[in-house]
Amino acid sequence: MHLPRHRLPAFAALTAAGALMAACGSSSSAASPTSHAASAPKVPLVVYAAEGYDQAEVTAFQQATGIPTQLVDHSTGTLLAKISAERNNPQWGVFWSDGAESYAALDQEHLLVRGFEPTAGTLTALGKEVVPADKSYVPTGLTVAAAVIYNSTVVKNPPTTWSQLLDPQWKGAVGMNNPAISGPTYPFVAGVMQQLGGVAQGEQFFTQLKNNGLHVYTTNKVTLTALLNGTIKLALVQNSAGIGFQFTAPQLKVAYPSRVNLLPSVIGIDAKAPKQEIAEAEQFANFVYSAQGQAVQLSGDPHGDSLFFPVIQGTTALPQVPDVASLPTEDPNPAVWGPREASIDQWFTDNIVL
Repeated sequence: MHLPRHRLPAFAALTAAGALMAACGSSSSAASPTSHAASAPKVPLVVYAAEGYDQAEVTAFQQATGIPTQLVDHSTGTLLAKISAERNNPQWGVFWSDGAESYAALDQEHLLVRGFEPTAGTLTALGKEVVPADKSYVPTGLTVAAAVIYNSTVVKNPPTTWSQLLDPQWKGAVGMNNPAISGPTYPFVAGVMQQLGGVAQGEQFFTQLKNNGLHVYTTNKVTLTALLNGTIKLALVQNSAGIGFQFTAPQLKVAYPSRVNLLPSVIGIDAKAPKQEIAEAEQFANFVYSAQGQAVQLSGDPHGDSLFFPVIQGTTALPQVPDVASLPTEDPNPAVWGPREASIDQWFTDNIVL
């Protein structure tokens, strides 16, 4: 369990002393070349994350830098609830998950470090489009939420627009995740609402979808399992999850209705963290942007979150990932939809899930 922030200095001193003793007799340094605080005493860096490759990345970072790093891995909804509960005494240094909307909301509450850009890698043009004006969070990759995943032995002609999901032929046949739990799902809901013209129009659409027999599950895995066992015929989930399931279920195919929402994976840094932990969090972001960090991100979850569109120049997507330029994508405005997340999630829970 992460110690309260007011107890960290003593703990950090012990950790630093232990690390110094372990390094005696060695001429090599564990500090990352991207660090501007390599000479400062190391303190524990706590990473809240909801990425399939997060453990591999945290392990590689700690090995490369010697910084004691603790991973707290949960669903995005659980982590956001923890961050909210810890508002007066934050216990995290880095937050890493899918969907910029949550970060835009945190930024508006002045909870994120602003003005930081990693220097270890150069963003692609698409990656630069995801960076907010105040540089309060950094993108680490892109996926699509949602795509339509279907069993090609059952469905020959999947829908090509979201409105087609309301057709009688899909009654009781569509499943999706609960946006209050699943990180990739709220941006999908927000994106549909934006496409339809606003919250009221979006609520009408999801109400009609519920009346047409919509099934709501918790996460990608649960929704895709329902697809495989025949409970549903169409799963509205993150495209990387659908591509990952194809490794063991090649009959599953991925369709991209017009239009689909780009979903960035994002790193934010706790503005209330101690100065040294903020410096280490910036090191962590630089490590992710480095060639070594990119390699870990691509290999840490090869049947899941590693199936992303890279945003760092020189990084090549895994071969199963389509060319993002071939997809009809758009990007919901996080500054508009982030502050609405709590109320829309609650509406969805009260009116669609229940």
